[in-house]
Amino acid sequence: MPRALRRLLHVMLFCPLSKGLQNRLPAIKVKYLLLAWLGILIISWIVYMQYASYAELCRGHVCQMVICDHYRRGIISGSSCKALCDQKTLTLHRCMSTSSTHQVYIGLWKDRPVVIKCGIEDPVNIDGVPDTLPRPEMSLFDKPTRGTSMDEFKEMLHSFLKVNLGEQPTLSALVDRFITLADVNQDNKVSLAEAKSIWALLHINEFLLMVALQEKEHTPKLLGFCGDLYVTERVTHSSLYRLEVPHYLKAVVPEALSSSLNHWLAPSWPRRARITIGLLEFVEEVFHGSYGSFLICDASPYHVGYNAKYDCKMASLYSVASDAMVRSFLKGRRCENNADCTYGRDCTATCDRLMKQCNTEVVQPNLAKVCMLLQDYLLFGAPSDLRGDLEKQLRTCVTLSGLASQMEVHHSLVLNNLKTLLWKKISNTQYS
Repeated sequence: MPRALRRLLHVMLFCPLSKGLQNRLPAIKVKYLLLAWLGILIISWIVYMQYASYAELCRGHVCQMVICDHYRRGIISGSSCKALCDQKTLTLHRCMSTSSTHQVYIGLWKDRPVVIKCGIEDPVNIDGVPDTLPRPEMSLFDKPTRGTSMDEFKEMLHSFLKVNLGEQPTLSALVDRFITLADVNQDNKVSLAEAKSIWALLHINEFLLMVALQEKEHTPKLLGFCGDLYVTERVTHSSLYRLEVPHYLKAVVPEALSSSLNHWLAPSWPRRARITIGLLEFVEEVFHGSYGSFLICDASPYHVGYNAKYDCKMASLYSVASDAMVRSFLKGRRCENNADCTYGRDCTATCDRLMKQCNTEVVQPNLAKVCMLLQDYLLFGAPSDLRGDLEKQLRTCVTLSGLASQMEVHHSLVLNNLKTLLWKKISNTQYS
């Protein structure tokens, strides 16, 4: 080891101790050395886990390879295909995936920040190369078949939406919206590749809900798609909390510590109140929407975000499901065979997720779940003259039970009281 490097290590390890103290307590040298090695081991373990997690979860290159292959072969189409595969103006950058089969990336489209989402079904081998092509076209882009007329395709769309959203008088308008979305070149015709792409996208529950709720203020805007890859606007802050402890560190990082750090990093209370008002408005929007009612199965802080102006934006609709879909599952419907599933290509996973998240909580309305989330988020740092009333309103809110449709008046009253209480405090201020 070079002499200069040895001197540097000596200074780093032993500089906190005076020379006389080192001579009197030589054991302290060993102690510091052990602590240094322990720190190096911990940092190495964190780096390794981060790399292993990234390698397992982040496979956007596979997704892009398959999508562009299908596009060049004329199997799929979409408004983002040229930018992704030919012009290279749509690029994937930061990986945000939490599942290897559900790829999420922060990217750029003509220098605009966007979110890119794509699914991968088949596992990859150790070299990161697909053993077989993920999402084979025969299973994913098998419908509609050649020879299907426009009327038949519209009927396919209408039947699918009826099963997933329930019988709604507005379904015909939603079918027209999907037809317009599919017509990428705006020639008032839908090619087979365009039809296959929109049909595959319909089987992604989040995409279906995003289009159905597109006119809602707090839903991210859909910007484009290619096959079953879709692009949305980026929500500046993709969680209510700024700090998310990685799963491999949760065992060693106390929950109280992460909670305290999130309190310290959180926006000021008036801004949190503004975000909360937006979240309550979203609860209103999905309570009786144009295309039926929707359930928030998992009111997680990591599904709710906000933009630079502190307006609430749902960072993910993955945990939102139509009331009709959940009711059907809870009545005993099971999906043993993905090919026979009406609810999406990954039907078994959808079944399991909805049964797990909604089965025991289905009698708890959306508002109660959201208020449970808001108790810690909103009460921390609340103004003293408001805290008592706020605690009372939230306590009433979290005790709501029964189907919201059966207690509509009470549900609306509690929601409006909470909104009014917050709005009075921040109205006519810089935060309103």
